[in-house]
Amino acid sequence: MRVLLDTTFLLPTLGIDTGREALQALTRLDERRAQICYSPLSLLECLWIVARLSKTAAVRQEGFEEGLRSIARSGRYEPIAEPPEAYAEALRLHRAGHRDMIDNMLYADSVHLNIRFLTLDEGLRNFVRSRRLKDTLISPSEL
Repeated sequence: MRVLLDTTFLLPTLGIDTGREALQALTRLDERRAQICYSPLSLLECLWIVARLSKTAAVRQEGFEEGLRSIARSGRYEPIAEPPEAYAEALRLHRAGHRDMIDNMLYADSVHLNIRFLTLDEGLRNFVRSRRLKDTLISPSEL
């Protein structure tokens, strides 16, 4: 099984607590020996999140850097390359009313790369279903 991680599932590796559900999902993926993929766009979103959190909470720089090295070099995570079609698809999704462009890109990547997209985002799930789009989304409970 190939799974593209939403940003929420990369943050724990960077030392940011996103809750028990995310950690359990990562454990299940590991147990299933799933091929875990990420988008470089998610790393950018992680950077935004960590920068925002750093204003009000202690974020360990060393933990963040170690997590980045783990994602990039451990061999456990596989980066994807966004196909050009995904950018056009993301824009169509935005014009159709879904405003989160990172989520639009990740969903479009999952469609064009024929890969499952692990997310907790119920808003995106509802948007995809209400418009009868290809449902590549998977929640932790479905692993």
